[in-house]
Amino acid sequence: MLFFKLTIGFILDLIFGDPAWLYHPIRLIGRLISAMETVLRRLFPKTRQGELAGGAVLLIVVVGVSYTVSFFILKALAMIHPWIAVIVEVFWMYQIFAVKCLKDESMKVYRALKQHDLGLSRRMISYLVGRDTSELTGEEITKAAVETVAENTTDGVIAPMIFMAVGGAPLGFAYKAINTLDSMVGYKNEKYIYFGRVSAIADDVVNFIPARIAGILMIIASFLCGFDAKGAVKIFIRDRKKHLSPNSAQTESVCAGAFGIVLGGTHNYFGKPVAKPEIGDRRRRAMPEHILYSHILMYMTAILCMFLLNAIRFVIYVTL
Repeated sequence: MLFFKLTIGFILDLIFGDPAWLYHPIRLIGRLISAMETVLRRLFPKTRQGELAGGAVLLIVVVGVSYTVSFFILKALAMIHPWIAVIVEVFWMYQIFAVKCLKDESMKVYRALKQHDLGLSRRMISYLVGRDTSELTGEEITKAAVETVAENTTDGVIAPMIFMAVGGAPLGFAYKAINTLDSMVGYKNEKYIYFGRVSAIADDVVNFIPARIAGILMIIASFLCGFDAKGAVKIFIRDRKKHLSPNSAQTESVCAGAFGIVLGGTHNYFGKPVAKPEIGDRRRRAMPEHILYSHILMYMTAILCMFLLNAIRFVIYVTL
């Protein structure tokens, strides 16, 4: 039943995405993080040890609440009628996935680039990345969009899929809580260098295996979709560790190799340059169409992962 719910939730996301009118539960997690941060900064001393401890408490509370609340809601609904719990969990799984949302948001960048509207392109990409976008060129905007799709193939698709395959929507919400914590407090600036460190480490840990699964599946996807699979393998092997994050370059390197472009490099964050290694070989310029190509790889990687998880479930079922 769990894999049936997961598959239906995945299909619903591919069809409907995240309509603007539909309130997303991740917003509740975000509000909880903001409220808890305010409280914890008052309770813990403004020292290195105090902020590390406060950040650790923030992680425990937010992840714990995200898991237990959703778990007990499903338990309560199952007591009313099992199918009510099934329907709600399928709906939650659908909301946890972010395939179509990621495609739709990066398509806004693509359309702005195709209109040759650099100002609009910079504004659209600013909603997707943390770097300063006010001086980015069209090619840099394209690369930023491809990097976003590649990295979020792990964060928004493969990792949630794996965690929900193991523990249903509650574990999916626990994962998204860690992911949201990292996006809100996991910065290496003066404000969050200590307070957000535990959340940043936790995000690296929970994405470690999914990122590598995503990278390997994306190589297979590049072959199936007619991209340069040999280039994808080459750059994946060579550059998958060339990033400040231990996970981001796993999929970014595959995209760079499959498309023959260079990703990464130094960019400004909060007004200061942050040096990052370049990923890939510059065999061609990054063009807006590469954003569309990244969508193809993301979709195929997601479908391959769904098939893989269902195949594993089938083998376990037959064996036991």
